[in-house]
Amino acid sequence: MDLYYEVQGNGKPVVLLHSGGADIRDWTFTAPLLAQNYKVIAFDGRGAGKSPSPVEPANYVADLLALLDHLEIDKAVLVGHSMGGRISIDFALEHPERVSELVLIGPSLSGFALSHEFEEWMRMINAAFPDIEKVIELSFDAPSYRIVKSSPHWELMLQMFRHHLKKTTEWATFESVWPNPPAIERLEDMSVKTMLIIGSEELPDNIRAAECLRKIPDLRYVTMAGADHMLTLTHPDELYRHIIDFLEESSHAANARGK
Repeated sequence: MDLYYEVQGNGKPVVLLHSGGADIRDWTFTAPLLAQNYKVIAFDGRGAGKSPSPVEPANYVADLLALLDHLEIDKAVLVGHSMGGRISIDFALEHPERVSELVLIGPSLSGFALSHEFEEWMRMINAAFPDIEKVIELSFDAPSYRIVKSSPHWELMLQMFRHHLKKTTEWATFESVWPNPPAIERLEDMSVKTMLIIGSEELPDNIRAAECLRKIPDLRYVTMAGADHMLTLTHPDELYRHIIDFLEESSHAANARGK
């Protein structure tokens, strides 16, 4: 296994998948809380943090499967944030037998059509290279970062993003491999019990993507007031309570069915 990971706690396995532009530090405050009740595995995705950069198109779903196999985990809770949510959704559709519950935090979604406004924003950011400071300014000039920018955790967010920008200079390719058909066309087939958590201060595209996920048959939809896209940093205690309540209720329901 060439991906960097950390394990803490004991009990039912919970795997944490960080957002794009970040790394394992996305879970700095949430992982220790969850580790009080569960065996928590947090890892740097390929091209992020301490994991190697891609030398060929990255297959994040295959990477997650390899991690579970390496750790000899037959079934785990997946908690995916943003890009980590997209990976988690695709993985749960491809390998439902390996996922006990699915927790999605402001997730992206494969096959989702981005708005013209979002694509124009991305073009402006890409056009700013190699002016890193301008890239940073444009990247966080969105309502989805308003809360974290005014929080004590803004410096940590900047540290992760600066590291990400430096890391991408090592990437041999920015292409990636995803299951086909895309997840947006298969949400009705999701068999895993799912909770979606989204902050009230989000991009319109992120809210639209979250609304698409209402097609998942067994879905709990939670909106966290006063939180933005980085609620993992700014609202870890509230996030922890939502996850714990969801997993405990799921466990009680499973036990009741088994009687």
